[in-house]
Amino acid sequence: MRIYISADMEGVTGLVDADDVQPGGRDYERGRLMMAEDVNAAIRGALAAGATDITVNDAHGPMRNILPESLHPAARLIRGKPKHMLMLEGLAPEHDAMVCVGYHSRAGALGVLSHSFMGHEIEDMWLDGRPVGEIGLAHATAAAIGVPVAVLTGDDCACAEMAEWDASVTTVAVKNARDRFAADLRPAAEARTAIEDAVAASLSAQRPATVVPSGPSTLTVRWQSASVASTLLGIPGVTSTDTRTVQAQGPLPSLYRLFGVWMRVAASLTNQHPYC
Repeated sequence: MRIYISADMEGVTGLVDADDVQPGGRDYERGRLMMAEDVNAAIRGALAAGATDITVNDAHGPMRNILPESLHPAARLIRGKPKHMLMLEGLAPEHDAMVCVGYHSRAGALGVLSHSFMGHEIEDMWLDGRPVGEIGLAHATAAAIGVPVAVLTGDDCACAEMAEWDASVTTVAVKNARDRFAADLRPAAEARTAIEDAVAASLSAQRPATVVPSGPSTLTVRWQSASVASTLLGIPGVTSTDTRTVQAQGPLPSLYRLFGVWMRVAASLTNQHPYC
């Protein structure tokens, strides 16, 4: 059994503020250790289910949050950037399932540290006309690769967002959002036991075959800056629907990879870093 873990940070146990998840923040060093512990709980669950190969992709901010020495030795770590496949770097059809650890709700939701990929720079996103954030785009791209999402952990808003996309995915709420920077926290030991148990149970159960989408999809992104949208029109295949909204068509996962190019262009224009 080959398992892939995509690890974000905003939805990690105990973390509620930018100082918890951004390098240089006063609680960042503690936050990165909390991140590793949630990931390690998922790894223990995968091992209990019989996993023989586990890959962890550090998918948050600088993508150097998890200290290699703090990660469970049974897993391999993909660390650093740039990554052509962003939060899904290294995901392949040979993986039997994907686990999303520490995910958060999309821009506009009243979830803990909610946003879509680029903090305040992306106002909204749609995939084939459906509102989408990091959760939905990761799920759709994994499905296109042929890998089912088995478990997602995060706050209650992230779990609800995942359930809207695919109710068969097991979710673990490690905190309940009170506002964007406040939450009712689940005790850390309890949360990690819940993650471990959920991953073990989900990976041990027989899941329906993943439905691989056919045909092209349309990704639409509304930016805060008209300058970003205008610059992106220089990329072949990108069109606009208004001065701040661009879209492109193509098959997933290629469309996901193209979106990564959009973010690198936007970052160069706005000095923002993706996934912060």
